[in-house]
Amino acid sequence: MALFKCDACHHFQETSNDYIGKNARCPKCKENGTIFNTLSYIKEITENNISLKKKLLEIDKIKEIGTSETNDDMIKVYDPIPIDDFDIHNTDIFSQKDHYAPIIKWFKEKYIQANVNPKMMDTTGFFDEVAIYMGNNFNTIGSIVNQIRYIQNKKYDTVKISLSKNNNKEIEQILEFCKMLHHYSFIARYNFQKKDKIIYLTLQSIPKIKNFFNGLWMEWFVLIQIISFFKEKNITLPIIRGVDITFQNQDKNELDIFFINNQGEPVCIECKTGEFRQDLNKYFSLQKKLNIKKENFLLCVFGLEEEQAKGLTSMYEITLVNESTLMNHLESLF
Repeated sequence: MALFKCDACHHFQETSNDYIGKNARCPKCKENGTIFNTLSYIKEITENNISLKKKLLEIDKIKEIGTSETNDDMIKVYDPIPIDDFDIHNTDIFSQKDHYAPIIKWFKEKYIQANVNPKMMDTTGFFDEVAIYMGNNFNTIGSIVNQIRYIQNKKYDTVKISLSKNNNKEIEQILEFCKMLHHYSFIARYNFQKKDKIIYLTLQSIPKIKNFFNGLWMEWFVLIQIISFFKEKNITLPIIRGVDITFQNQDKNELDIFFINNQGEPVCIECKTGEFRQDLNKYFSLQKKLNIKKENFLLCVFGLEEEQAKGLTSMYEITLVNESTLMNHLESLF
């Protein structure tokens, strides 16, 4: 880890090695500071301390001088460090091991093994762009996504979509969606028969594409929404997607989105669409095992009515949101 040192208030904090030599704004006093190579900085401080100690020994002629010891676990902070601007759709900042190390440590302190695939946070591909469009227009294209998933699971490669019940604005959005899928090679081709208002899609058989439509797109949508919020606030915080965890009793779970907010509190988000009620007890049990506060354990159900989300939240020890209310709730946790 690199070391951030504020030139004004002398606040210290660990950050990623990627930012060594860069300037950053202090999360405490908002003044500028510098990010150093930790080993080089410690070496310099150590050499200065040794030199000072020798001088004191010569002056006072004593063998031991009480010095304040460094606690190895002292730096356990999650204050946001503002960094240089980055493109949320083309960055591997959040896939760096140094970045999500505090999350691994959080699980380790609870005797939980966490396995992270760094590629799950790398946004240099096109999954995130497509996922954002899907989430922002879910009311219109949600049924299209469900049809694609259904046909894929049936192992067919052609989807026939009737738009006879859609108005012109909805048809325009759906066509734009199909054009985007074809542009980014999520589908092999599409054909719109304007007279009959029917679209034919030829699907890809690539496993990553299948998994994307099978539910991973929701994780991408939530991840990018949170990263966008980080960018807006000019902060970076530890965040991971698709982490596999193993409890002491060998129970295993996969968490969709997990991050630590600027208060040092864990936040877990699970994503669902369609039928979710049979999984409520599973999520409630997971929330208890992780010992995460109710407001910090979210089940984001795409397409869920807001009133229903509020009612279920009052009934269960987890918080239910939909794709539209997700960020309003998350922002309240900062």
